[in-house]
Amino acid sequence: MLTAFARAFKTPDLRKKLLFTLGIMVLFRLGAHIPVPGVSFENVNQCVKEAEGAGAGLFGLVNMFSGGALLQLTVFALGIMPYITASIILQLLVVVIPRLEALKKEGQSGQAKITQYTRYLTVALGVLQATGLVATARSGSLFAQCTVRDQIIPDDSIFTTITMVIVMTAGTALIMWMGELITDRGIGNGMSILMFVSIAAGFPGLLWAIKVQGHLADGWIEFGVVLLAGLAMVGLVVFVEQAQRRIPVQYAKRMIGRRSYGGTSTYIPLKVNQAGVIPVIFASSLLYIPALIVQFSGSQAGWADWINRHLVTGDHPYYIITYFVLIVFFAFFYVAISFNPEEVADNMKKYGGFIPGIRAGRPTAEYLSYVLNRITWPGSLYLGLIALVPTVALVLFNANQNFPFGGTSILIIVGVGLETVKQIESQLQQRHYEGFLR
Repeated sequence: MLTAFARAFKTPDLRKKLLFTLGIMVLFRLGAHIPVPGVSFENVNQCVKEAEGAGAGLFGLVNMFSGGALLQLTVFALGIMPYITASIILQLLVVVIPRLEALKKEGQSGQAKITQYTRYLTVALGVLQATGLVATARSGSLFAQCTVRDQIIPDDSIFTTITMVIVMTAGTALIMWMGELITDRGIGNGMSILMFVSIAAGFPGLLWAIKVQGHLADGWIEFGVVLLAGLAMVGLVVFVEQAQRRIPVQYAKRMIGRRSYGGTSTYIPLKVNQAGVIPVIFASSLLYIPALIVQFSGSQAGWADWINRHLVTGDHPYYIITYFVLIVFFAFFYVAISFNPEEVADNMKKYGGFIPGIRAGRPTAEYLSYVLNRITWPGSLYLGLIALVPTVALVLFNANQNFPFGGTSILIIVGVGLETVKQIESQLQQRHYEGFLR
């Protein structure tokens, strides 16, 4: 891999793309440290330091995707999360709304319109989330245990509130634009790269926090154990993410004029983890809803106390079981809406393709559905087990819920890293043919 990067920097046009991507990443991290107008930076820093021992609480997932910018109330406080949410909503609506499904089938022009709808929805969600974040910070709920939580936003005028919402929404739009610039003029998928940067930015601090909180050999033993466990997890994730079931497909020969077409063999790659990290994000977001309802309601009733004891702390058995079941459910749900066996079977039949031993048409769709269900089971169980790693760390190391090698962060970092390296390697192979002649 290091050889590939060295060769990439020797290629002029590829070097420009890599340097452009690195420049956007630097600007992205710079914006994550510029506070929003109207925020008391000193009080925010004090509250962040006081909250480090207890984790980020309800806002941990969003804070992770913003690279720690959320709890510091910076220009990029919302991070990439509004775009992720908008993309997921549009993917679900494509299955439900016939107009969007027709646009998806139109090809590049239809996809461009869906992308435009995603941008509009991202801005709308940015306004909603920025308003909610400002209201939460002003009420003191963002840092419930902080001594100066009521002084984070000293000026509570309408003008200050509107200014903060506009700045945060503009930051979200700017992040979306930078991601598209990376996709067009850089290397890899821009949104995925920015997500990668956000999560990786918090790794050094979280690892060092484990060393500081450790007791064996001044914390170095805990640090080493966590580091080895993280490397083992990365190896496991790489192995499973690369695993796939290849279904052979044979295309019949066709004579058009004097030329013969078809007669080739290919395969349909079905990944073991076909859903990616989406089920973990869905399950995490859904589990935050009861705790958010309790927090904003301020109720002290029995139901609120039950939720606080069973569905807020990550080490409770009810929380663990619910989280695991939701991940498995959403894995099957997302695979069902993202891969349509009937559509694949119809396209194969249209172009004269068939699976050896399986009749074209409905039998092919049933076979694809059967295989997909079989390989989704181990994939969903794997996702559930990986996502529970922070809970195990919470019990064994007394770590906070932002454990550096948590399931969501490892899945995203490994997945984005693999895809980016593949793109660099493919572009290198277009320019250096000796790789094919060895």
